[in-house]
Amino acid sequence: MKLPVIKHLIEFIEQNDVDFVLETIETLEALTEVPSLKDEELDVIGELISNMYGAVEVDKLIKQGTSKKEALNGFMQRVLGAIDK
Repeated sequence: MKLPVIKHLIEFIEQNDVDFVLETIETLEALTEVPSLKDEELDVIGELISNMYGAVEVDKLIKQGTSKKEALNGFMQRVLGAIDK
């Protein structure tokens, strides 16, 4: 996951709606079923999907009253903590 990408997606959600991101996730997930995709292409799609899910999670935290900075930092700490395990 890349924090700058998640930040950009959060701005997109603020200006538009989280439903756009959720629908894009569904579309990308459907694309992963194309049998002719190469591993590198699947990796890119997977990275995009994970960044989008991250942005959706951060958006939920922000809507619950957490500041944007705290929501982003807390999310990334959870991700890094999960990687360390």
